[in-house]
This record gives sequence, structure tokens and C-alpha cells, in this order.
Amino acid sequence: MKSLKLCDTTLRDGEQAAGVSFTRAEKLEIAKLLSECGVEQAEVGIPAMGKREQEDIAAIAELGLPMKLTTWNRSVLGDIDKARSTGVNWSHVSIPVSEIQLQGKLGLTPAEGLNKLLRAAEHGLRLGMTVSVGMEDSSRANMHFLVELVNSLYKEGIRWFRYADTVSAHHPGQMAERVSTLLGAVPADVELEVHCHNDFGLACANTLSGIAAGAVWASTTVAGIGERTGNAAMEEVAMAWRHLYGGESGVRMELLKGLADKVIAASGRSVGDAKPIVGQLAFTHESGIHVDGLMKQKSTYQTFDPAEVRRTHRFVLGKHSGSNGVIHVLEQRGLEVNADTAGRLLERVRVYAEARKDTVPEYLLVQWLMEEQQRAQNAV
Repeated sequence: MKSLKLCDTTLRDGEQAAGVSFTRAEKLEIAKLLSECGVEQAEVGIPAMGKREQEDIAAIAELGLPMKLTTWNRSVLGDIDKARSTGVNWSHVSIPVSEIQLQGKLGLTPAEGLNKLLRAAEHGLRLGMTVSVGMEDSSRANMHFLVELVNSLYKEGIRWFRYADTVSAHHPGQMAERVSTLLGAVPADVELEVHCHNDFGLACANTLSGIAAGAVWASTTVAGIGERTGNAAMEEVAMAWRHLYGGESGVRMELLKGLADKVIAASGRSVGDAKPIVGQLAFTHESGIHVDGLMKQKSTYQTFDPAEVRRTHRFVLGKHSGSNGVIHVLEQRGLEVNADTAGRLLERVRVYAEARKDTVPEYLLVQWLMEEQQRAQNAV
């Protein structure tokens, strides 16, 4: 199985999430962590936003990271000039490719849009820049037009194209079919990137489907932050590619949690405790059946060892816990309890959990154990 390559856009599309604004210091730290984590390329901003954004991008470039950097730009010559001034030599040039967006946003026909894109790409190449092309709203574009666009830009020397499911118009089957069809009609050395949004909760699935169908690059954001409901989460794509597709990647899985913690804190947003891979509850178990199985053989309720991402299984006590869970939690604190006492404690756990709609703190379980032991002594 081929190796997964990541073009992470946390510092561009991730920051476009409503209310998110990274400081320069945060951008620099995130860029360093992305590079340490093994990300091959990062999209680090939009120079046309203004002088401050350009200076932030330049500061990231000055870090001299081994990770490739690119900026996002409209198909406007002035945007390319601003990108060039940042010191980042890779310019990603984008334009809508669906008729609904070409006409609705820009008032252009497909032919006019292609001509506008060609002029912008040629300008970047004349400036000595590496240029890749973004096809916004690819999922709603006419396939014949996509093929024409890629083949036309290929003649100008462009090799990297982004297939963007901008409004989440695909399910995984459609993504696979479209990617396969497009790649079958363009030169074999075209490198296709898939960029998916999460409006139906399918960004990760669509990304993996596109890569399996022949795309080379996965566009991701850390913890999936981004426009509206976000993008494909880097940690989910990387781990699923390894464990569900048997693929490889250069991602250092053990660094994913630290990277996600930094990005989530800097974003000022909550991604939810149950967020896969990096959420607080990702490896937390309450159910008595699950806890019993994990205590006997971890593979019963895991597809990968949480240690891969520097996490561990955590057992909590609640309405669905069993006596073995109670015994285990107490044993972890060096306390022994017999089956009868564990049963009585379990009843108190369930009453508490249902009344409070919460799990039982370990200190409270210990307190209850002391009460049970005192009661037993008084009865003697």
C-alpha cells in the first residue's frame, strides 16, 4: 500500500473557522509542531489578507523548517506578487471550477475561468515560483471541464492539483469514482490532492476514499478545525490510513496529541471530549462488559494500542459499570475489596451516576469503601 502524504492547512483553512485567530507566536509554534510531527507540506496563510498576514508568513518561512511551505492565493496577479514577497516560494493558485461558483461568485464562463487561472499560474511561474492549482468546488464541476483544466495547466508545467469537495457534495463512493475518472484522463505524473469539508461528517472518509482511488496528497487540519463544520482531521486520516487501509505515512503518531492540544488551545474552541484520537474520552471506558474484556485481553475492545499516540485506556465508574470495574479502580489505588463489598459499592455508583448524570470520582469511591469497612467493623 502506498504512503500517505499530508498537506496540512491548519494555518490557513483551520484559521478560517469562525472566531479563530492565531497569534504570530502561536503560528510559529504550530508550524514547528507540524514539522516535528512529520507533515510534508503546510499551507501557511493568505498573503492577500494584508501586511500583517504577509509578515506572519515570512516569520514562518524564516524558521527554515524541513517541511515545505505554500500560500493560498486567488487567481489574481496581485495575489501572486504578495505571495512572492513573503519568501515562500510555493504559490497555490485557486479558482472555482463549478459553473454555479464561477458564475455566482465571479460572473465568468468556464472558458473565462480557465483563462484567468492560466494567466495567474503563468505569472507565478515567470516569477520563479513553484505553482500548484486549486480547483474549488471540484465535486460539483463538470468532469470534462476538470480534465480540460488539468491538461491545459499541465502543458504549462503544473503537476499538482487540488480536488476540493468544498461544500461536502460527495459521499466516499462518489469521491473514489470521480478521482479515478479524473486521473484516468490526465498524464500519469499528475499529483492530485483531495481537500474535504465535514458538513455531513464524511471529510475523513472522503479523504481516505480519494487517496485509495489514486490521489497522492491528503489535505487536512489538526483536530479537523476549519470553515463551518471543519475539514478532515489529520490525526484521524493518518491513523485510519495505517490501521484500516494498511498504509504507511511519515506521521509521528506519538506526537499527534501534543500537536492537537496546542492547536485546540490556540483556537479557543472546543472540539468535544469524544473527538477521535485526541479527545479526552477517546480511550475512556465505563461499560462493565467493555472494561471486563479489556482487563482480560486488550484486543477485545481496541483496533490499535492507544500507546501509539501516547494515550492509555482509562476506566471510569458510572451507571453501566460492573463489579470488576469497581475492583480494578480500587486495586489501582492499592486497595483490596471482596466481591460482596464491590457489589454494594456498585449499587451506590449506579444510584449516584443516574442522579448526577455523571461518572463517580475515584475519591468518592474510596470514601464509600471506608464507610463500608467501618459499617462491617461496627457490626462485629
